[in-house]
Amino acid sequence: MVSVEESLQVIRRGSEEILLEEDLVARLKTGKPLCIKTGFDPTAPDLHLGHTVLLNKMRQFQDLGHEVIFLIGDFTGMIGDPSGKNETRPPLTREQVQENALTYQKQVFKILDPNKTKILFNSEWLSKFTAVDMIKLASTYTVARMLERDDFHKRYTGGYSIAIHEFLYPLLMGYDSVAMRADVELGGTDQKFNLLVGRELQKHFGQKPQTVIMMPLLPGLDGIKKMSKSLGNYIGIDEPPKEIFGKVMSLSDETMWLYFDLISFKTLAEIKALRDAVANGMNPRDVKFLLAEEIVARFHSATQANQAKEDFISQFQQGVIPENLDEITVNVGAKGMLIANVMKTAGLVNTTSDGIRLVEQGGVKIDGEKILSKNLHLQPGKTIVIQAGKRRFAKIILV
Repeated sequence: MVSVEESLQVIRRGSEEILLEEDLVARLKTGKPLCIKTGFDPTAPDLHLGHTVLLNKMRQFQDLGHEVIFLIGDFTGMIGDPSGKNETRPPLTREQVQENALTYQKQVFKILDPNKTKILFNSEWLSKFTAVDMIKLASTYTVARMLERDDFHKRYTGGYSIAIHEFLYPLLMGYDSVAMRADVELGGTDQKFNLLVGRELQKHFGQKPQTVIMMPLLPGLDGIKKMSKSLGNYIGIDEPPKEIFGKVMSLSDETMWLYFDLISFKTLAEIKALRDAVANGMNPRDVKFLLAEEIVARFHSATQANQAKEDFISQFQQGVIPENLDEITVNVGAKGMLIANVMKTAGLVNTTSDGIRLVEQGGVKIDGEKILSKNLHLQPGKTIVIQAGKRRFAKIILV
């Protein structure tokens, strides 16, 4: 039997804020399994490592013997979470939401124990709401209180539009906690307003308010903005092993430690030992290898993780050009084309400016030779391999 203090040590790890911890302690002291709720709106088909911060915490609650509910917001997903948005986001169709929800179900069991996980859809109760029910729910909050929410306040004062249906999102999300009689709800720090609405609505409906546990937002590959598919700075848990490994290795040394703290299954003592080793001269790259291997093994296998490491060392530390590259034909014209324009046309960089900058930084190679001049004109009649940065290669036929 795990003691209350031992449980708290596990629950506190990585948590940004717990409201209210004394309520959680009181619940834990009863010895009864708690109902742990975490909601995900299926607004995109793939889960990424940012989602796993919450999923890992859910798994910890499972291991502590509590009932974990993975709530798919198929109803609220059609509204769209306005958190952090400076404009109204277009609602998804029911078909889009259902398709994404199916993908979520397949992916979550890479972390959660399928025998201890209950999956619910909030359309089960929200789709039964009548107009009267919706009006009663809307009457529990004022417009003034809604505008206390940071993103709504900024949009209102900045002159950006706020659609009425967006005010319904936190109310419906909060009502989910009422319908499920949740003891604990997990969410990111950007969800604080929504999570606290759940507490208030539970009080309104005569329930003991849930404990809210907020987890930090995992930074993306840039180490600055939160991981997001729309920003292109994500690591998808369904991506190929080689791709996941390479992306983890591209993290800065500082960002690497945040990943260890938030998504690694290593103990705090093990992570401290690694930090101490780096402080005493160990190459941070070797620690990053451990992180990349752990993540690939979790979502694929230990064998594939080891192979991804060998491929990475071979490709990026020994300068080996990958085999079986797709061929891309680029029409450079009779007078040829600047190297940056060729890279943009081939999809190796997003803009010509990015290509120029990469050349100036020494990050471009042709057939293994570093290119130092941004004024290089590539002429027709050749087939070359261009490497842009550490992980992008293309076999280009110049015509």
